[in-house]
Amino acid sequence: MKACTWLVLSFLSISTAFSQETLDYATEIIPVLKKNCYSCHNVGNPKGGVNLERYEEEGRIIKDGQLWLKVVDQVRTKEMPPSNKPALNEEEYHVLVEGINGILIKSLEKKTPGKVVIRRLSHTEYEYTVQDLMGIFYDAVRRFPADGSGGGGFDNQGGSLFFTPLKMERYYDAAEEIVTSAFEDPSKWANLVPVPYRQNLWQRFINWLAPKFMADFEPLNPPEKAAEKVIFPFASKAFRRLIKVEEKEKFLDLFGKIYASMPEKTDPLRFDQSVAEVFKAILISPSFLYKMEEEPVGNEPVPLGDFELASRLSYFLWSSMPDDTLFQLAVAGKLQDPQVVDAQVKRMLQDPKSIRFSESFVSQWLGITRLKDPNAPLADQVKFPEFTPPIREAMFRETTAFFHHVLTEEKNFLHLISSEYSFLNEPLARYYGIAGVSGNDFQKVRLTDGNRGGFLGMGSVQAVTSLPTRTSPVLRGKWVLEELLGTSPPPPPPDVAELPEDEGLHEELGLKALLEKHRSDPACQSCHEKMDPLGLGLENFGADGKWRESYGNTPIDPSGVLATGETFDGPAELKRLLLEEKEKFARNLSKKALSFAIGRGMTFTDETAIRDLTATLMENQFNPDAFLSELVQSYPFRMKIKDFQKKVNEID
Repeated sequence: MKACTWLVLSFLSISTAFSQETLDYATEIIPVLKKNCYSCHNVGNPKGGVNLERYEEEGRIIKDGQLWLKVVDQVRTKEMPPSNKPALNEEEYHVLVEGINGILIKSLEKKTPGKVVIRRLSHTEYEYTVQDLMGIFYDAVRRFPADGSGGGGFDNQGGSLFFTPLKMERYYDAAEEIVTSAFEDPSKWANLVPVPYRQNLWQRFINWLAPKFMADFEPLNPPEKAAEKVIFPFASKAFRRLIKVEEKEKFLDLFGKIYASMPEKTDPLRFDQSVAEVFKAILISPSFLYKMEEEPVGNEPVPLGDFELASRLSYFLWSSMPDDTLFQLAVAGKLQDPQVVDAQVKRMLQDPKSIRFSESFVSQWLGITRLKDPNAPLADQVKFPEFTPPIREAMFRETTAFFHHVLTEEKNFLHLISSEYSFLNEPLARYYGIAGVSGNDFQKVRLTDGNRGGFLGMGSVQAVTSLPTRTSPVLRGKWVLEELLGTSPPPPPPDVAELPEDEGLHEELGLKALLEKHRSDPACQSCHEKMDPLGLGLENFGADGKWRESYGNTPIDPSGVLATGETFDGPAELKRLLLEEKEKFARNLSKKALSFAIGRGMTFTDETAIRDLTATLMENQFNPDAFLSELVQSYPFRMKIKDFQKKVNEID
């Protein structure tokens, strides 16, 4: 039975049985763990990287629910305790399987959407937001200090978007440069300030004369009134919501002070320069730099507000601020209607800006952002002289264009594993040895064999899963397990021996023979029998992504046997076997997409949403439209709760 299917069935069957009985974690479950598990899985000896001794409170189990699902499965199938340890008696088996499952199931009865995350714009989001707001391209990714990746491996995760004095300084510099660029470009400035401001001769005369005779005289065509029409709409777009009364007052006060400080200048220059200074203040405001969601008053989950939902949608699918359509729907309060949201998702995917989602999501998911980093330790150009920066860029483009086509045209995420086409331009096709492609534009190319189609046949993936001087079946196998199937082998023993780096030995024996010798060690076998066949099946692809038939004089043998017993011969057959792991792939894709969409790592409290997304993929032939509709209607995406950090993740 596949893992995902078992997971669903086990939750249904055990929850029914356990509804009649609840075991106490401290007094009933911990003693069984101490007796049977702590001798191997403790603080000083965490075999397989698993330390069960640290879970002293029930709350820790809930926080690491995914791990404990695996623990229960190992006990349920009697893989644990291992054969060289005393077996559990019937009562102990019952306590661990039903007791721990009961804790996990009970924790999911009351849904929680996850903590309210105030997240700074990632550099990519900042870049696109400025571009859509002002029509100015600012290379934030290169100009700002680098951010790390959060718990889900994406740069939009709240846990990685730290704020430092250096970054604040760079934001000030960026605001100055961006507004100045717009100010110096007449067409761009006209989009921001469409009507030039000036007072005519009559207005200036009356405004000079009338105050001498009327104490309550209101000036004709005052600059503040004209400034309102420019500043307030700009600030609302920048803040992704309607601005507040006190914010309006601050903006006008700032405008008035700046305007009054330049009496020697004439309009419209005086007016425009005053507006420009207010724009700079808006671009360094926390309401611009952060995606904020107001914390609920009560302790129960509540739906996101319309503007908050508009921002979640736009930063998910466009990596940028809501457009006028989304903004107006939020003003009208229509985004609480699921049908309206579904219609917007379809519209947004048809917009050219949706390529931003494809580029950002898939490149970070697969780890191919390293192709953009000239210092990344990829295929050594001395040994692989044709692996040039333009080829690296082309490999990146191939992958993102392919994913976007699957998302918006082919409508079948299984093509990500295996397909009969890719997206190539002439230089990359020539590099791969594929004839019949001309021009520098990327185009859909039908493939003549099953080796190149899908992620595993792309040079981008092959390069980032290799070492600089050679391929690494272990790295590639681990990548397939983790990034495609969502399963991770246990960490290697601390004293594990590395493969020899003698190039002559590699060419004489081949990596397959070296790995067979390596995993003859019992300490290595259990992990390598899962990883190695997957990586060895891709050995025809070199570290530079080119196809090859041998290591020097030793022919490559891409055949293998998976840990589950299935045999294959080469990349095409390996991919056909991976297509049988639909449940694992669906679950992994669900976790990755949900994490990217809401900007935080997944916790066990997201389990229900993940299972719903997995089921949607399975039931709809991996259709992206049905999947994204389920995602944006999911509980974690649509809801928020107060103080989630203290209530659920209170134990580090």
